[in-house]
Amino acid sequence: MRQVTVTEHVLLHQTKSPAASGKFTTLLYDLILSAKMIARSVNKAGLLDILGATGETNVQGEQVQKLDEYANRTLIHRMERTGVLCAMASEENADIIKVPERFKRGEYILIFDPLDGSSNIDVNINVGTIFSILKRTSPNDEDVTLADILQSGTEQVAAGYFLYGPSTMLVYTSGEGVHGFTLDPTVGEFLLSHPDIRIPERGKVYSVNESYYHYWDEPTRKIIEYFKSKDNERGAPYSLRYVGSLVADFHRNLLNGGIFMYPVDHRIPHKPQGKLRLMCEASPLAFVAEQAGGAATDGKRRILEIKPGELHERVPLFIGSAKDVEHVAKMYEEAGQ
Repeated sequence: MRQVTVTEHVLLHQTKSPAASGKFTTLLYDLILSAKMIARSVNKAGLLDILGATGETNVQGEQVQKLDEYANRTLIHRMERTGVLCAMASEENADIIKVPERFKRGEYILIFDPLDGSSNIDVNINVGTIFSILKRTSPNDEDVTLADILQSGTEQVAAGYFLYGPSTMLVYTSGEGVHGFTLDPTVGEFLLSHPDIRIPERGKVYSVNESYYHYWDEPTRKIIEYFKSKDNERGAPYSLRYVGSLVADFHRNLLNGGIFMYPVDHRIPHKPQGKLRLMCEASPLAFVAEQAGGAATDGKRRILEIKPGELHERVPLFIGSAKDVEHVAKMYEEAGQ
């Protein structure tokens, strides 16, 4: 059977997706090249001096891992040269990253988490790159500003993630379903392996860090008890599966069904709105989830409808199978939240 590459797939679907223009294809090509470079370094991490922390902290107040820094530099270096971007935003950078004047600029904006789950690198657990693509809202002849980037998730042109694990995968959507591609290292191409991914309507798995149970409010505890109970709508307890790498947990649930949860907790005073970043984590994955038939909420709002007020805004996140996510929102509503 003839294998379809990512580029071929995008070109075949240009008539269906307004985003799949020649410029979009160029952007995706350079994004894929960046991911191949990151995947190569991830696969050789134990052989190279790129394990462990750099000794610095990022804008989120977290320790920067050496591979975080490498992935971030690789993406910025490659993507600012595409000729189709005007700006970028990274989890690792405090401010927007404008494409320098010496490079050709375009109308697209790339937002990314360069290496989600990087704290797990030292123990050889899956990590990934999450990305979101927007179009600027101001005229192309004007200077790009933060206002061009602070768009709700419904405005995304495309979104997805690269998963670096036993195999390297690309899962993405441009608003016409979700498709997965696996890197064939023998030919150096991402080949279509998971066409038209659909997440089961109800899952069998819940993913959450239960060690924070005593830091959650009462409605959140009841939600966790619901998934653990044999008296839930499924009629049997859900299995707990939690890797601690958002992209890995999400990918498993996307294929097999389930719900990932990162509720608000009261451990850290400066995180009253949750831990995960709206623009580079929650929003792109919510776009993927909805396009696959799933759902995503912060407990009371649809993630894709949240208009960010700042670049590194955080939100609680409940994402996955539609009926599971809807039940979480219903329980919070009944609790008056």
